[in-house]
Amino acid sequence: MSGEVSAARAGSVQLGDRKVHRLGLGTNRLTDTEPARALLRRAVELGVDFIDTADVYQSTASETAIGNTFGTSAGDVLVATKGGMVRSSDGRGVDGHPEYLRRAVEASLRRLRVDSIELYQLHRVDPEVPIETSVEALKEIQKAGQIRRIGLSNVTVDELERARRVATIVSVQNRYNILERNEEPVLEYCDAHSIVFIPWTPVLRGNLGQAKTLSEMAARRGITPYQLALRWLLRRSPVMLPIPGTLSLAHLEENLAAADIELSDDDFRRLSQ
Repeated sequence: MSGEVSAARAGSVQLGDRKVHRLGLGTNRLTDTEPARALLRRAVELGVDFIDTADVYQSTASETAIGNTFGTSAGDVLVATKGGMVRSSDGRGVDGHPEYLRRAVEASLRRLRVDSIELYQLHRVDPEVPIETSVEALKEIQKAGQIRRIGLSNVTVDELERARRVATIVSVQNRYNILERNEEPVLEYCDAHSIVFIPWTPVLRGNLGQAKTLSEMAARRGITPYQLALRWLLRRSPVMLPIPGTLSLAHLEENLAAADIELSDDDFRRLSQ
């Protein structure tokens, strides 16, 4: 690896009618501070054009930070947000009712300071509301011009298929990384149908050291296990769009440098096992 890192080196993926680079930025820990806004600006300077957030991240502060950084001048940056999770006394609850989703979209529009959200994802399926009902509501909001593309998060293959009968689904965001692959059936479905797969928690900082093969291979190359884990994700599927989150400028560049790591067929097989 040499020279300045760039998200562009990870290649691109097609989100409906929009192409974005395959290394984005997750913002679940981002608050509305100047260091956070500086991180967002630096990410864009380095070619990141996909930023993921949600209305519940840091009690709306993540969306606010993005809105205060870019607002209507986001330009080539595709900002994706999520709705459908709510704060409750026992942690995070779920609300997939159409009325709630309409209010959530309007609130996200205000915080992001845009007229239309590029990608809006149903954060979690409400067990009390059929997914068809929630997605139909998002489709109506899309027709009204408040959102441009629809995605899903934390869904099964069955739920994804049912949602696709109602609207065009361009992305799925489920938990997936080199150590946690329970969502393999969903990833394979997305691969087969050219739906972008956005793995949340793409690296497990603090836990990857337990993976012996990964740690040894990274040490021999003079890179971190986290970089190698990201490189494995990029190799795993052409529809993969990892969104590693960070509050550190150094870690941001470290994550983007993963795109330059060479991974042979044999290395990929060993890591996959």
